[in-house]
Amino acid sequence: MKNLKESLGRVGVLAGGPSNEREISLRSGKAVYNALIAKGIDTVFLDVGEDVYDVIKKSAIDVAFIVLHGRFGEDGTVQSILEELGIPYTGSGVESSRLALDKIAAKRVLAKAGILVPRHIVVDKESCREINTDSIGFPLVVKPHLEGSSIGLSVVRDKKGLADALEKALSFSEKALVEEFIDGRELTVGILNEEPLPVIEIVTKAGVYDYSAKYNDPETRYLVPAPIKVSQSKESQEIGRRSHKALGCSCFSRIDMILNSDGRLFVLEANTIPGMTERSLLPKAAEAIGLNFGDLCITLVKDAVKRGPRGWEGRKR
Repeated sequence: MKNLKESLGRVGVLAGGPSNEREISLRSGKAVYNALIAKGIDTVFLDVGEDVYDVIKKSAIDVAFIVLHGRFGEDGTVQSILEELGIPYTGSGVESSRLALDKIAAKRVLAKAGILVPRHIVVDKESCREINTDSIGFPLVVKPHLEGSSIGLSVVRDKKGLADALEKALSFSEKALVEEFIDGRELTVGILNEEPLPVIEIVTKAGVYDYSAKYNDPETRYLVPAPIKVSQSKESQEIGRRSHKALGCSCFSRIDMILNSDGRLFVLEANTIPGMTERSLLPKAAEAIGLNFGDLCITLVKDAVKRGPRGWEGRKR
């Protein structure tokens, strides 16, 4: 019988990339790499860019652990390359990755599945000049439709701040979402092996979980399990599971939502490659059920190996 090292083969941790989340990706990638090395797994760290095809092909890896946040990693690009090379990989496939990253398309799918999402208006550089927000009102949230880590996100309190927020969002993406601000408690539900993990509540000093609150503010707190009613926790988990399934995600994801003052849950977005350091939210939720960071990484690699190469069945490397 093969031992764990033999059964998993050589694991390539794909990190970095050309997106705006490169530095965050490198941080996650190093954490995953160190965890797998500590478990005795044959692991190589691959800082990939536009030359990703050649880098992967020369690496002689048996399975890819994708930690490429944002575009390139979460939009199906690297998944397509891995499928062409016949290499199994962690997480969601090409189409579900592309769908989940596109906030406009994802909201459409979630709403069709009966999941509450904030009211929103889609704008581009032309239509933003004549935008009418009367149907949403203020405050509102403006964000790019193809970015993660809250990059380019602004909370606009009144009309005079709207133009600058739109300019900021549209500098990152061709389209932007102008979304109603849901006042409430910020929750996130990690999904692992298609099942929900304990709910986490995110508490920020300014009441907005933006880029600064995520990565720079030491006062941001993560409460695991979230101190909410048992019924609300179960509903949050079920909505997280349904969102994961509706978007076609595989194995793991993280679903972000808001619990408003009326007790209604609104899904904000889905993350197919959430942060993967020991301080990140999915690992925190896994830790709450007794699964440490190293074992979580092993679980994700095992799932990739079990699924095998996707897409281009029968094509040899």
